[in-house]
Amino acid sequence: MKFCRECKHSVSEQAFTCPQCGAPYPYKEKWDGWGLEYKSEAMIGDWPLVHVSFKYRSNMMPVPARGIIAIGQFGIGIINISQFGVGIVSIGQFTVGVFALAQFALAYSLIAQIGIYIHYGFGQAVWSLLELIR
Repeated sequence: MKFCRECKHSVSEQAFTCPQCGAPYPYKEKWDGWGLEYKSEAMIGDWPLVHVSFKYRSNMMPVPARGIIAIGQFGIGIINISQFGVGIVSIGQFTVGVFALAQFALAYSLIAQIGIYIHYGFGQAVWSLLELIR
């Protein structure tokens, strides 16, 4: 048995919520949300080299992946792999990037099912990525 970090009530180490105050995972000293988050220790400027985030805060707000290489549901990075993202090279369902592989994208050069192609392109199945690397 441990004590709840919020109300100090005695709780099991297997409890999902405190029976006294309702705190999630009350036996943990610190808890800031559901899901997975990883940040590499290597930094370039203020951004981690790799940031992986499939996490939601306790208020159910998603935590976007922000890093040189960003991987997650929401992402911002130089190389971005996410469902919704922004990056120089971006792979995702909805994305904005210089080079993009996506279902819906806004990009200079892209492979997309449906996209807005700034340089030149048209309609369904827009192909470029330097004409699929010639």
